[in-house]
Amino acid sequence: MQQEITARLRQARAALAVSFLLQGITFALLVTCIPEIQKQYGLSDSLLPVFLAAVPILAGVGSIGSEQLVKRTSARAVLRVVQPAVCLTLAGVGLGDALWQLGLALGAFGLLVGALDASMNMLGVGLQHRYGRSIMLGFHAAFSLGGIVGAAIAGIGAHYDLGLTTLFGGAAGVLIPLALLAGTRFAGRAELGDAVREAAEAAARSIPWKPLLPLCLAMAVAYIADASVSNYSVKYLTDGLHSPEDVAKLSYLGYMVAMLLGRTLGDRGVQRWGAVPVVRTGAAVAALGFAIAAAAPAPWAGIAGFTVLGLGICAIIPQVFAAGGRLFPQDSDAAVARLNLFNYVGFLVGSPLVGAVADASSYRLALLAPMLLVLGILPLGAHFAPAPTAAARPLRESAPAETS
Repeated sequence: MQQEITARLRQARAALAVSFLLQGITFALLVTCIPEIQKQYGLSDSLLPVFLAAVPILAGVGSIGSEQLVKRTSARAVLRVVQPAVCLTLAGVGLGDALWQLGLALGAFGLLVGALDASMNMLGVGLQHRYGRSIMLGFHAAFSLGGIVGAAIAGIGAHYDLGLTTLFGGAAGVLIPLALLAGTRFAGRAELGDAVREAAEAAARSIPWKPLLPLCLAMAVAYIADASVSNYSVKYLTDGLHSPEDVAKLSYLGYMVAMLLGRTLGDRGVQRWGAVPVVRTGAAVAALGFAIAAAAPAPWAGIAGFTVLGLGICAIIPQVFAAGGRLFPQDSDAAVARLNLFNYVGFLVGSPLVGAVADASSYRLALLAPMLLVLGILPLGAHFAPAPTAAARPLRESAPAETS
């Protein structure tokens, strides 16, 4: 029986990694094609931050709604539905030509991606508790790998001038069946035991905000940095450093390659040195990456700066979720849902912040704003320290013996 449960856990872990991978592809396709989206819809630079800010606002609504949906069903059930739907909205972005159509597609994307991010991370934290060791970085590494694939596909699309309808529609046609297939192996009660019931109860309970606030702030800052790269790295290279569009997409590709490398090795780093030094070192390296990009004399230097930034920021976001799960081991799903809101706070602040400073001065100066904010994570590092509680020990004791 124990061997059967262990095998199911392996399958559930692999399926969730595929889910993160597919989301990375979807997100990278969208953000690296912002210049093409602007051209297709006639979206001006002044209106772009408005559309970009609307997505995280609606995603926050979706994340809150997912907490209630998990209470009535499960994180697995929510994820099975919303991931294919998110892929469908990507195709919708490529089909229109009027601003109202873009607003409708991006609005649907925002609502659904909020529920998607929350449910994915809920399942990830639940599996990490079941394993009794750090595995969250592995899931986020899969997201980074997806980002590499998505950015590469977008670069090919730009090189051959495929158009958004072909690019996004074709991608959705492949991603939706893969999402449905992965959904058949997500973790449920058989794999997580009482975690499913506890997740529903946790979503109905109120947990205090105060212990989570330092982690919420770190999450927001990390996503301000991430939003700066996602939404403006390609535009910085094309508009500021006069790079061709296909070359400019290497900025996000390099960022995601570094994220993948860091997250692949990150779990071992956390196990060896602890979360605090890993998070603090990551914040310092991320700030250095912003500085290199801001001072870049040519596109290659900008790409190098964003690559260094990815190596620094890679461990911070998954460690926020892991730390929140440790603070409330019996209410980890509720804690993850709360923390996930600040993902969208970061995007909501990051996109308008960089866009406004760039409009007022230049993209070089705009990159210094998130650089200074990232340095603010350094004094927050102590809040990532493990603090095992009696409530957490049974989960560790019941962890399977798998070592892969």
